[in-house]
Amino acid sequence: MTQPPHSSLAWYQRLRFRLIGIQLVVVIVGVLVVLAAMRFFVFQQVQAAVNPILENTLDASTFAAVTEVLRTELQIGVFISLLLAAIGSFVAGGVASYLLWQTLVRPLRNLAASSHRIANGNYADRVPFPEQSGEAMRQLATNFNQMAGALANVEQQRIDTMGNVAHELRTPLSGLQGMIEGLEDGVFAPDQETFDMMGREVKRMSRLVEDLQNLSRVEAGATEFVFTEFVLCNVVERVVAALQPNADDHGLRLDVQLASPPLTVFADADRTAQILTNLIDNGIRYTPRSGVISVSLRAVDGAAQVAVQDTGIGLSEKDLKYIFERFYRVDRSRSRKSGGNGIGLTIALHLAQGMGGNLDAFSRGEGRGSTFILELPLA
Repeated sequence: MTQPPHSSLAWYQRLRFRLIGIQLVVVIVGVLVVLAAMRFFVFQQVQAAVNPILENTLDASTFAAVTEVLRTELQIGVFISLLLAAIGSFVAGGVASYLLWQTLVRPLRNLAASSHRIANGNYADRVPFPEQSGEAMRQLATNFNQMAGALANVEQQRIDTMGNVAHELRTPLSGLQGMIEGLEDGVFAPDQETFDMMGREVKRMSRLVEDLQNLSRVEAGATEFVFTEFVLCNVVERVVAALQPNADDHGLRLDVQLASPPLTVFADADRTAQILTNLIDNGIRYTPRSGVISVSLRAVDGAAQVAVQDTGIGLSEKDLKYIFERFYRVDRSRSRKSGGNGIGLTIALHLAQGMGGNLDAFSRGEGRGSTFILELPLA
C-alpha cells in the first residue's frame, strides 16, 4: 500500500528545521572562533602595545587599576559586538533558509505530492511551479510533467487496445454464436458451407491472436532477428510471386522495378519478407480494380529503400499521423471485410526499426494513392 500524502511529506518539515539548525550551528561556531581569537591573540596584542606606555606615565597602583578597567571594557565591547554580529548572522541565515525553502524545497514538495498522486493512477496530475523557483527547478518540473503526459498516453493506449481487442474478438464470436444457435434451431443445415463459414471465423480469431502476440513481442523488444547479408531483390521477387495470385483475383497489376546493380543488405530476410508482404497486401486491399501496385528498389545515402506505391484510396493528413498506431484503420468497413485488424503496419514498423532501418508513409491525399518506403542498411 502507498503511504498517504501527509506521512510522505514529513521529511519536508524536518528539512526546514535542519536548514535553520545548520545556520545556527554556523553562527555559534563563528562566535566561538572569534572569542578564542580575541582571548588568545587580540587581548595579548593590545596589552603588549599599551603596557609600556602606561608603565612610563602611571605609578604601580594606578597602572594596575587602569589595566583592569581597560581589559574589562574591551571584553564588554567585544562581547556586545559579537552578540550583535551573531544576531545579525542568525537573522540573515534565517532569511536565506526561507528563500532556499521557497525556491527549492517547496517545488520539491509539490513534485513529491504529484508523483504520489500519479502513482495512485491520477495521470492527469501536473506539477505546478512558481516563476521564482529558478531555471533548474522549472526544467525539472517540465520534464516531470512530460513524463506524466507520456504515462497518460500509455494508459489511454492500454485502454484503447483492450477495447479494440474486445471489439475485434466480439465480431467473429458473435458470428460463431449465431451459427451454432442456427444449427441447434435447424436454421442452418450442417453442411460443408456452414462449416466453412465457421472455420473462417475461427481462422479470423486465430489470426488476431497471433498478430497480438507478434505485436507484444516486437513492442517489448523480444523479437529474435537472424541478421545475414542477402540480395534484396531476391526477397522482393519471392514476395511478389507469392502475392501475384491475390493481385490477379482483385484485378490489379503488380509492377516490379529492381535496382541495378542488385542491392545487398544486412538484415533478417524472413522479417524483411514479412514487412513487404504486409505492405503489398495492404496495397491490394485498398486499391480498386484495374489499379497498379509498383515495387521499386534504390540506394539512398548508404541505405537500401523499397518503395511500395499503389493507386488506391490514399491517405489524409490525419491518416498519415496515426497510420502506424495499433488498431488504426483508414477504412474500417473495407478492413473488416478483407480481414484487416490494424496491427500489421505497427508490427512492420517495429520490425524495420529492430533491423536498424525505418518505415515511412507518404500520400498526396485521399483518392490519390499512397507510398510506403522500407529502409534497410546496406551490407
